[in-house]
Amino acid sequence: MTLSDVAREAGVSVATASRAFNGSTNRTVGEDLRERVATAAARLGYHPDTTAQAMARGRANSIGLIVHDIADPYFSTIASGVIDAADRSGLAVTVASTQHDVSRESTLVALMRHQRARALILAGSRTDETAEMELVRGEVEQFLAAGGTVTLIGQPVLGVDTVVIENRAGAASLAFALHRLGYRRFAVLAGPPQHLTARDRAMGFVAALAALSVPVPPENVVSCAFTRDGGHSGMRTLLESGSRPEVVFAVNDVMALGAMAAIHEVGLRIPDDVAIAGFDDIVTVRDVTPPLTSVSIPLTQVGTQALTLALAKPQPEPRMVSIPTEVVLRASTPNRR
Repeated sequence: MTLSDVAREAGVSVATASRAFNGSTNRTVGEDLRERVATAAARLGYHPDTTAQAMARGRANSIGLIVHDIADPYFSTIASGVIDAADRSGLAVTVASTQHDVSRESTLVALMRHQRARALILAGSRTDETAEMELVRGEVEQFLAAGGTVTLIGQPVLGVDTVVIENRAGAASLAFALHRLGYRRFAVLAGPPQHLTARDRAMGFVAALAALSVPVPPENVVSCAFTRDGGHSGMRTLLESGSRPEVVFAVNDVMALGAMAAIHEVGLRIPDDVAIAGFDDIVTVRDVTPPLTSVSIPLTQVGTQALTLALAKPQPEPRMVSIPTEVVLRASTPNRR
């Protein structure tokens, strides 16, 4: 029996159930909710961890931040936003990286809990790998039960406050913009099928083109790793298939950079032979030749907003803050009209 079961039985969030048990004076819940949680716990035979409750009264003055790859400018820029905001609040930030290994995330959450971090920020997309997700969910519940707060950057799938990036809408806006420039033959480097952010971006792009009566052939949607090397291998696969799209959309910028290298390796020119676009608008893409069209996310703002949520007074239900995106057209996708 877990805290999540109690929260579900009581009809409240995991965070509310945690606060009902831990007794922290600055994380109080109403008496009616407290009684509802207690009743649900009794009905299910759930007993809170008294050690965790004690920890709730003595937390470190630090924030835990878990990213997938600190060397990736996407995550390092988010981390910069978190760290700058934490500095202004007199807090230290402990950063850990999963190195794109989803099995490491639950272990790192447990580590942050044992270090008694005041709050935890998880930056990076979720996957549909149920077993790994349940391990992370269980560790997040224990972190909450110990009196900490958790904020997620990505899809709102863990029942905690979440900074949500408009991935589908951004990818759709890019598709419409490229169509207005005169492009009609498209391909997509779609990332891993189980990766929720990659899936949202690929689906948003393809769906927008379908609405414009410009379907993307299934063979032009290539699955690959969500990394620079993934973009490189995906582009090689696309080129070796004999496909010659007018423009290729890579679902993140580092994949697009890998794809650009693959295009150059076979003697093709960007954008004369094939145009290319990415997503995230990391700083690197402005300095490559040609500069890369991308969907811009205010990544520093994402980090700042995540810390704001992590330090805010908890609410009975999880909060979601949506971060809009903006298409930035550059020389990698010139006007074809």
